[in-house]
Amino acid sequence: MPELTSRLSYAEAVNAALHRALAEDGTTLLFGEDVAVPGGVFGVTKGLRQQFGERVFDTPISESAILGGAIGAAMFGARPIAEIMWADFSLVALDQLVNQAANVRYVSRGRVGAPITVRTQQGHAPGACAQHSQNLEAFFAHVPGLRVCMPATHQDAYDLLLSSIWCDDPVVVIENRTLYHAGRQDIRIGGQVRPIGGARIRRPGADVTVVTWGAMLHRVLDAADRLAALGFEAEVVDARWIRPLDLDTVLASVKRTRRLVVAHEAHVTGGVGGEIVAAVAEAGIPLRRPPIRVGAPPTRIPAAPALAQAVIPSADTIAEALALAVSPGETR
Repeated sequence: MPELTSRLSYAEAVNAALHRALAEDGTTLLFGEDVAVPGGVFGVTKGLRQQFGERVFDTPISESAILGGAIGAAMFGARPIAEIMWADFSLVALDQLVNQAANVRYVSRGRVGAPITVRTQQGHAPGACAQHSQNLEAFFAHVPGLRVCMPATHQDAYDLLLSSIWCDDPVVVIENRTLYHAGRQDIRIGGQVRPIGGARIRRPGADVTVVTWGAMLHRVLDAADRLAALGFEAEVVDARWIRPLDLDTVLASVKRTRRLVVAHEAHVTGGVGGEIVAAVAEAGIPLRRPPIRVGAPPTRIPAAPALAQAVIPSADTIAEALALAVSPGETR
């Protein structure tokens, strides 16, 4: 497909990637709760049923059936894209995802694969409450055989989804509903599908490395602007892929700045941030200050918007962490 530029929202970029996959590969299927006739609860899959017919279809409200059907179809030659409406609901189908999809290639000695793409979205939004706001990327990344990505930009919403669809292993693509309709940007449509993996430096800087991913990227960039007003420059690394995690880019940045902040919306306890801090420690990089993890405390998300905002890291709390990271005083 020739490359061209289109001005799209994040949701439209996802739709464009799905459209391309369905148009170019007749084995591709798209299904989930309300993805076909209604066009998705967030409007992301709008129009695809009309264009591709029965290859785009609605399913019963059964996450186990959705993922179980995807695995079976993949083992017999299809390339399914299964949508789980909220990441929280994937927990209903953990056996299908963890014990089945992630194991197919291993237990078949490589004779059979499960090239399924699980599209879902997670994170806090007003009124989401405890059962619609969990951030589960560390949970998925812990499972060998699964790949996990979290596109934060409109371009990555397109690129990372296509990379996932054409991957021969199961991939969990975690989007964020707060990004779906947050304005339009010019993005590249078409061209070569990019390989799995690779972090991106979204902002260069010499004073502190900030590693983040998903919707939190935009709050981190805001915080980096505030730090710049104080005369310090933060290097912002967008991990993009949680598994495989591009530690080479992270470690190279930390070696330059010798300061590290990791910011994510998920709980600090057991989060991917701890894995990044451990990798930096194992690499023996001498830091000027102890590393800082910014994330949610180990609590459920309250229903009240004001209380929820107090739980989720903000640009203010990230900026405070950055200021602390660059404060005078070195540790050896």
